[in-house]
Amino acid sequence: MNRSFIFAKPALNASAFLFLCLCLLVSTSTLYAVEKERMNVLFIAVDDLRTEASVFGNKYIHSPNLERIAKMGITFNRAYCQQAVCSPSRSSLLTGTRPDTTKVWDLETHFRKALPDVITLPQLFKNNGYFVQGMGKLFHGSLDDPQSWSVPWTNPKKEIEVYALPASRPGANAKGVKANKKAKGAAFESADVPDNKFHDGALAEMAVKALQSSAAKKEPFWLGVGFIKPHLPFVAPKKYWDLYDPAKINLAANPFKPKGAPDYAFSSGGELHAYSGIPDGAIPDELARKLKHGYYASISYMDAQLGKVLDELDRLKLTDKTIIILWGDHGWKLGEHGAWCKHSNVENDTNAPLLIAAPGMKTAGKSTNSLVEFVDIYPTLAELCGLQLPKHLEGTSLVPVLKDPTVSVKSASFSQYPRGAKVMGYSMRTEQYRFTRWVNRDNPSKLEAVELYDHKNDPQENTNIANDPKNADLVAKLTEQWKKGWKGNGVVSSQVK
Repeated sequence: MNRSFIFAKPALNASAFLFLCLCLLVSTSTLYAVEKERMNVLFIAVDDLRTEASVFGNKYIHSPNLERIAKMGITFNRAYCQQAVCSPSRSSLLTGTRPDTTKVWDLETHFRKALPDVITLPQLFKNNGYFVQGMGKLFHGSLDDPQSWSVPWTNPKKEIEVYALPASRPGANAKGVKANKKAKGAAFESADVPDNKFHDGALAEMAVKALQSSAAKKEPFWLGVGFIKPHLPFVAPKKYWDLYDPAKINLAANPFKPKGAPDYAFSSGGELHAYSGIPDGAIPDELARKLKHGYYASISYMDAQLGKVLDELDRLKLTDKTIIILWGDHGWKLGEHGAWCKHSNVENDTNAPLLIAAPGMKTAGKSTNSLVEFVDIYPTLAELCGLQLPKHLEGTSLVPVLKDPTVSVKSASFSQYPRGAKVMGYSMRTEQYRFTRWVNRDNPSKLEAVELYDHKNDPQENTNIANDPKNADLVAKLTEQWKKGWKGNGVVSSQVK
């Protein structure tokens, strides 16, 4: 297939002129419906993957298949989730709306409670003639959405998945997590077993079969594949552990809370402390290295399973007909700020992986520092496939960035995280700053605390400078920008500084 798609400009001949005339008579969605072939979509979700992989400059991570996608498309260095925990992030991305719209701030609430008629991203494709199939972790846990799929969602048998308890659940402590060591096994394991003995290996086999089935169908497909590693527990076959030398694994450079930050800005990593063998309080250095070793091994294990899916796409000669997107639902801390896991508004947690590859990209292999958000994924895929955008979306198409990685479509990205039932932290990431306002959830006009980090001089966010009198004017300026919200921070393809 000619990989021209949306990025190349073929010469205008008589046939093309006639086709353009027909385009004037039909809508965009109808236009794509009459084409001989429409783009497939391979939609890959990865659980708890932070931007620590070879595609983000960390060459000590063995992840050749992430590199493989990056070479076909664009790597987004500064993509941000809307809330750094599984269900709120996924609900936001898959509906194209933000947590205050979905009303999903925990791990138990289904977005259809607040948005009963919303059209999800996969549902949009299903409604437009795609065969839509989902497997693995796409929506959070058991919170499936049957109307999103052409066939029922499936999941392979797996080792026990565990998640942090939301602060709203009775019995949870003030930091949002209740340790229950009786319910969890070890936090890591190196097992000399085949790949398919664990969830992601079995999932890759399911995805391969789904591709084989889809290749025989006439309609285009949208296939969602949700890998769960490197989510805890860090369980992976031994050969992936053997890729790393434990002696070369470094500990976090900033194992302390930011100076001047409110105590509730962080959780201590109770999700990790819920496992056996994890002591209360600080994690000893030797154990920290072992945990990081397990995290890295889990990334490489997931990456190898991803490779099996990409190999089958190539074997079936579908790669040149398929848009590939890979995203991690949020970042993760590995001892930074004296904490582990996610559950905060810091850069480690809100910045997450995003790779997009579309056939015909002239910018393949590039990366971009443009600020983007996960709510932008929905309109981007819809535009790439010529589907009419629903009116409920709260993001911006990234097609301009795919065409030119040096442009930006927004001046800020927004994330949020609740602390219990009383406080919500709303965070804004600009070109240079992270600015977070903690407000009372019952009375949002009541300000509880402010955080400000200068990424030019303090990229690790170690010192909150919001309370320094010399920064009063800057705080006031950022407050005005923050008050404009996501609607007031859009730009039209400006250059990234």
